[in-house]
Amino acid sequence: MNNKQQASMLSFAKDLPNICSLLGLLSVIFGIYFAIKGNFLASIIGVLWAVLFDWYDGIIARKMKNRTKEQGLFGGQLDSMIDIVSFGVLPAILLLSYGNYNVWFIPGAFVIVATSAIRLSYFNVYGLIDSKTYKGLALDNNVLILAFVFLFESFFKHSSFSILIYILLMILSAFNLSSIPTPKFGGKWIYVLVIYVLVLTSIFGWILYSRV
Repeated sequence: MNNKQQASMLSFAKDLPNICSLLGLLSVIFGIYFAIKGNFLASIIGVLWAVLFDWYDGIIARKMKNRTKEQGLFGGQLDSMIDIVSFGVLPAILLLSYGNYNVWFIPGAFVIVATSAIRLSYFNVYGLIDSKTYKGLALDNNVLILAFVFLFESFFKHSSFSILIYILLMILSAFNLSSIPTPKFGGKWIYVLVIYVLVLTSIFGWILYSRV
């Protein structure tokens, strides 16, 4: 019989890395809201910040030396759950909304969410190939690439761009589940990510402002 006293659920919410993870979840909720409303550039801004918070929660966790084993395990599970929402549910909703909820976009939405669930479950079991290498493409890369593609949205008709992002997300899903070794970006790459997020947020924000 295990007599060890269990911590309360909310006690883990006060852990700084988990606060960062939850801020990422808040960004995703905004992203989902704007995707449903058809404000796709605002939705992209939301998911870009979700990626940034996702990177920073791990950085903060590694710098904290006094975290318990339970805090580390809980943080890993929380991060994985939020990743499904960030890089599975949100892109699926964005695809459905951009496709005007046409029935033909439902299979694509399913593939995106299923891919994220399968990949994250696999990662939770096996982890990295080594300290600097993933098996397959990490899910956060999907939305970073998608955000870049949205820079060129104005050059396409809405129907054509919907097909383009459909095909793109299916290709990325295939890479997510592949066995191709891909690098795990870390270290100074965080500065590149910060610049990328700030630049694209500024560009998309300016476009949204100009439309008002």
